[in-house]
Amino acid sequence: MIVHNHADISISRQAELLGISRASIYYATLPNQEEIRITRAIDELFTKYPFYGSRRMKGILADDYGIHIGRHQTRRLMRLMGIEAIYPRKKPKTSISEPAHRKYPYLLRGLPIVRPNQVWGTDITYLRLEEGWAYLVAILDWYSRYVIFWAVSPTLESDFCITALKGALQKESPEIFNSDQGVQFTSHDFTEILSSREIKISMDGRGRCMDNIFTERLWRTVKYENVYLKSYRNIQEAGDGLSEYFRFYNHIRRHQSLNYQTPANVYLLCRQAGLNQRSNQTLTIFSPQILSNLSPIAV
Repeated sequence: MIVHNHADISISRQAELLGISRASIYYATLPNQEEIRITRAIDELFTKYPFYGSRRMKGILADDYGIHIGRHQTRRLMRLMGIEAIYPRKKPKTSISEPAHRKYPYLLRGLPIVRPNQVWGTDITYLRLEEGWAYLVAILDWYSRYVIFWAVSPTLESDFCITALKGALQKESPEIFNSDQGVQFTSHDFTEILSSREIKISMDGRGRCMDNIFTERLWRTVKYENVYLKSYRNIQEAGDGLSEYFRFYNHIRRHQSLNYQTPANVYLLCRQAGLNQRSNQTLTIFSPQILSNLSPIAV
């Protein structure tokens, strides 16, 4: 946020406005190689076992990676990475909720998903780099699994989520937009964009641990098929590599759940034809009370 050669505002004044010391502007922390090794291990394990909390994560780090750290350090690193086990609990997963922000009701309980652009969902995931880490946000059409838009950022500020939303809405517009209650998605700047287009806003309620399963599956696919194989050095490399991968994901990679069609084929052709090519395969979101007896997503 600092503009070093600003014509009117000095560096000292900019630091004062931002509430930071002038000296901190020139300070760059050196990456802790051991901590990077641990966070990479946590990232791999969480992608494979997203239901593991800090207790289980601590144990499997020791068993599978020979990393012996305490539960408090494990929990601190998971919090730093913006990840949290997928299971019912008192606060939502991935990002911290802001009490002052308005929360919207959940609109998808029992709703059949029968066409493209009926429901879009979004989420944020941690993205490991050789020179640190970044965050990836994606906007996904639930019916076709088509990635409408995505963006990467070195921080969890709301700006990159707003950029992704604006980019997606330049292409199409959904009837319902679903997210968690993270501060990025409850911010006025974000929700105002949706409200101004008369898009219904849906937010996962507390304890609705499986609502965003489509993006969770996307994250696992992206990481195992691209991020872990490429080992990107920095955010620029990650952006270039992910751009290539998402083209592959949307237009080439066939999905079993789509009758071995590509997301682009289902999304674009159905939308252009105004037809539902998968009308005999309705997707329904179940309520938490029956999760113990049925799979959370029935296709």
